[in-house]
Amino acid sequence: MTVSALIVLALRVILPLSIFRNRITGAILSMALDLLDVVIVDALQVALGEAPVGFGENYQMFDKWLDMYYLSIEAVVCLGWPNRLAKFAAIVLFVFRLAGISAFEITGEEYRKLIFFFPNLFENFFLYYIICDRFAPRLIPTRIKSLLFVLLLLYVPKFAQEYVLHFAEIKPWQWVRAKVL
Repeated sequence: MTVSALIVLALRVILPLSIFRNRITGAILSMALDLLDVVIVDALQVALGEAPVGFGENYQMFDKWLDMYYLSIEAVVCLGWPNRLAKFAAIVLFVFRLAGISAFEITGEEYRKLIFFFPNLFENFFLYYIICDRFAPRLIPTRIKSLLFVLLLLYVPKFAQEYVLHFAEIKPWQWVRAKVL
């Protein structure tokens, strides 16, 4: 593994710890780092004069578990939420995603599309809750009907994202690599 990949892996382990101190910034930075890790490795490899090997063959394996690492930190934060309905929903969504990642790992890369059926709605709901908690507490759902409405609104863009990444297997970082770098 290259120095560039090791730097990004270290960031993916260290940065999510900031979620404990600053929930919104830490969560958004962790999400952004997850989204751009491949692009950052490529940029660092150019800057450091390394061969362009990226993360290598095992990227999908450790990427999903690094995702679960920072999502686990967010799940721990959820345990402190005073709103019991939101806390319960968040934990169920986290366990649902964990089940999907586990099924993906058990079945292997040839069943990549399986992840599509276990969308990471937890992360969107976590961001929704912590942003509302800070800026608009009255938008936090207190009844099942309002919770289902919020989850439906959050699911629409997540469904599109999961389809692009895991079913259509379109790689948005390739566009960033070509157009930005």
